[in-house]
Amino acid sequence: MKQKTLEFLVSHKSETPSTFIEDAAWRQENEVWLKWSRKIAMKIVDYMQENGLSRSDIAAKLGVSPQYVSRILSGKTNFSFKSIAEIERKLGISCMEATMAL
Repeated sequence: MKQKTLEFLVSHKSETPSTFIEDAAWRQENEVWLKWSRKIAMKIVDYMQENGLSRSDIAAKLGVSPQYVSRILSGKTNFSFKSIAEIERKLGISCMEATMAL
C-alpha cells in the first residue's frame, strides 16, 4: 500500500516549483490588513445572505464587475479608506466596525 501511494505521488508530481514558503512569508508580512480584508469580506457575505443577493447583485450596487466582487470576497483586497467608505455608503452597512471587533 505504501509503495502504491509513493508511486501515485511521484506520477502526479508538479513540474512547477512550490511557492509555499514565499506565500507564507507574504501572509505573515501582510497579516494585519489581510485580517481586516477578511472581516470586510465576511460582512459583505452576511449582507448578501441576509438579503438573498448574488455577486452580480452586489456588483451592480457597487458599480463594479462581478470579478472584482469575487476578489473582495476572497479576503485579499488591500482596501483604501475611500473604497471602504464607498462600500458602506452603497450597501448601507458598516465595514469598519467589523475590522475593529476582536
